Amino acid sequence: MSGSGRQSGQLWTKDFVLAIAVNLFISMVFYLLMTSMALYAVERFRASDTLAGLASSSFIIGSVMARIFAGWLLDVVGRRRLLLAALLVFVAASLLYIPAGSLPLLLALRIIHGMAFGAGSTAVAASVQALIPPARRSEGTGYFGLSTTLSIALGPFLAVLLSASGSYTGLFLFCAACSVAAFLIALTIRLPELPQRSGRKRGTGRRRISLAAVLEPDALPVSTVILACGVAYSGFLAFLTSYALEQGIASAASMFFLVYAVAVLVSRLFVGRIHDRRGDNAVIYPALAVFAAGLGLLALEPAVWSIAAAGALSGLGFGTLTPSVQAIAVTEAPEMRLGTATSTFYLMLDLGVGVGPVVLGALLPLTGYQGMFGALCVLVLAAVVLYYVVHGSKHRPPRAA
Repeated sequence: MSGSGRQSGQLWTKDFVLAIAVNLFISMVFYLLMTSMALYAVERFRASDTLAGLASSSFIIGSVMARIFAGWLLDVVGRRRLLLAALLVFVAASLLYIPAGSLPLLLALRIIHGMAFGAGSTAVAASVQALIPPARRSEGTGYFGLSTTLSIALGPFLAVLLSASGSYTGLFLFCAACSVAAFLIALTIRLPELPQRSGRKRGTGRRRISLAAVLEPDALPVSTVILACGVAYSGFLAFLTSYALEQGIASAASMFFLVYAVAVLVSRLFVGRIHDRRGDNAVIYPALAVFAAGLGLLALEPAVWSIAAAGALSGLGFGTLTPSVQAIAVTEAPEMRLGTATSTFYLMLDLGVGVGPVVLGALLPLTGYQGMFGALCVLVLAAVVLYYVVHGSKHRPPRAA
């Protein structure tokens, strides 16, 4: 079944809007818990710093595990079935935080919750790519990503507000409510499924899991660019607050993320159209340069103004890169492999964000915060060369041509 909006060239269909709402609610849960889980593990279970960090990052570990098989599962069980099954687990996991009475149980729950998130977010993202008209792919992907941007802005704020009294029950109940809302909305979406091949019903044929089944070869090269940028993104996500506290300007960290969210929002309003009309290189090269400049500002002597400016540049840069690289990845892949291409992109992004804090944490004693951000600036500049090699050197006409 093909989406009616895809056939007519219309972007803002009912199903597209509902998919954005589903992504908003599950992303809200992700950011609510990512920003509060380490502190919760310390206060509830007296966890060490290492185990507290694991309580936070184990969610991403579960997400990466699910991404490996999500593309294959999309082809085997279908987009709607995978999305609804993942969201049911997502609801259950959100409720189970309240009775989880030990740190090992919490860690196991975080991994399961992350797996549900990885499978569900991949299913809805792949479905959205099938709903978006090809000539407006980057624009539509950018608008879809605005739901994540809104959750980045609201999630940490609500996490602090709901846990301010020292009780996390309200936080977990709010996460459960968001999860239920995502599931109920998903029930009403008509998701375009892949056409059946050889007259066989989905799931009845013999489909072996192989490297090609879980990674899309055509999407992988350009997705390595988002892997490198994901490491850079994890740098300020994991360490900016500590950096600002060390410098005695703790308020600058919250300012950074507020400005970052606004900049991402602004970028999504126009960059997608430029990408579709001007081509890939017209947005990727400037976005990488702007992102590198934002990290470079963090490597300088910190001040409130420089950190706020870094937030604006990082938001414009990384906020442009994520939907644009995703649009390139799914465009490079065959139509029948949209789900696997989407899974490949998110797997690379999750790997960068998940592995980044571990590598950078080991680097910090040698470089300090400023040296670390300087190294990340160099990494993003190196990604310019990587992009040229894997994709930018190829001539690609604009999709809207």
